[in-house]
Amino acid sequence: MQDPEASSFETDAQPRWYVIQCKGGESFRATEHLGNQGFEVFHPVLEVQKKRRQKLTWIAEPLFPYYLFIRLDKVASNWRPIRSTRGVLKLLTFGDEPIAVDDALIAVLRDHPAGMADEGANVYFRAGDDVEITDGPFRDLQAVFQSQKGEERAIVLLNMLHKQQRLEIPVAQLRRRS
Repeated sequence: MQDPEASSFETDAQPRWYVIQCKGGESFRATEHLGNQGFEVFHPVLEVQKKRRQKLTWIAEPLFPYYLFIRLDKVASNWRPIRSTRGVLKLLTFGDEPIAVDDALIAVLRDHPAGMADEGANVYFRAGDDVEITDGPFRDLQAVFQSQKGEERAIVLLNMLHKQQRLEIPVAQLRRRS
């Protein structure tokens, strides 16, 4: 017959993934500081296209805002420095027990990174999106996004004189209509 405490010790000694809640907007800082302390951290991010200074740029954003994953075991790991690490709010628990995440979930997130678009693909506008022209001679007119031409130019369909006209304008002059 196996000793129940021995089997509990074996499972506690195996490293598991746990969830850390970060302070608002500080998940990248928490990842950096935990990594500097020698912890194995996984912070899934995705690349998104956003307008910055009238130009579309790619920005890394957390897949799970305010959360990241840390690999620890209950026996060998020193858990104390975690809660005082810059950017960390707390380790998520259920009652007094930290919440372990299945290794398979972490493996899926690592193998299939989110937000990986085809090279050159525009994810900010899609064909058929209703857009508004924000600058230039066609300012405040509504159009339909058709395609992107290069990195900074777009082709839109504009209703003029009872006919759809193709118009090439800078992508920075477009805004998605809601």
